[in-house]
Amino acid sequence: MLSFQNQIVLLTGASRGVGAAAARMFAEAGAAGVAINYRTQHVAAQETAALVEQAGAKAFLLQADVSQADEARALVEQTIAHFGKLDVVVANAGIWPTKERMITELEDAQWQETMRINVNGVYYVCRAATQHFLARGGGNIVIVSSTAGQRGEAFHADYAASKGAVISFTKSLAAELGPHGIRVNCVAPGWIDTEMAASALRAGPSELKSITDLIPLRRVATAEDVAGPILFLASSLARHITGEILNINGGSVLCG
Repeated sequence: MLSFQNQIVLLTGASRGVGAAAARMFAEAGAAGVAINYRTQHVAAQETAALVEQAGAKAFLLQADVSQADEARALVEQTIAHFGKLDVVVANAGIWPTKERMITELEDAQWQETMRINVNGVYYVCRAATQHFLARGGGNIVIVSSTAGQRGEAFHADYAASKGAVISFTKSLAAELGPHGIRVNCVAPGWIDTEMAASALRAGPSELKSITDLIPLRRVATAEDVAGPILFLASSLARHITGEILNINGGSVLCG
């Protein structure tokens, strides 16, 4: 049984989508406190906090841009100061530039922004959390990647490269931190019915069918479909799993 009794969880990018769903589910699974990070969506973050508290956990809202090292460090420090400890970190914050661009048209600014948020943001938060986990003798990190990081994605080379980077980062940290009692795992979702993918998924019935036809289970994942595996990897049920890249894509990308 999944249980996070008396545990404190910090989730980045948790105002909406997968982050919000995971925050609520951690609370439902008994977490004592859930720190909800957001960058700009304050109202949505408040709504997530309300759902967390309805589920019985204490919610703590934290505005921060995790791509800035000092803000990421403060995010972790404030969570620990507020709750007294930290048990689980979910590095979920990220962006997906929706406009398709061939490599010859991909602007430096877009490349740098994607890397800054999707790679640097994960690095800074994990580095700050690891300092605390090393001091206390253990902890759990779950990083959110994408199928794009496994197979690449034409016309979205910046996004695919950023998500591939965090997959390698996960494996590196798992080997490095395992001897210290710190597990590091990753989920790699495919299409998810969230605001980030809305422009593609709401384009029309034929466009949606062209997406679901490539998914053996013939449907697009919900935020909860991804949040559940995040909880599993962070739980004691996965206590002998580290460095794992867990595919959540309905069978659209099959990686051994």
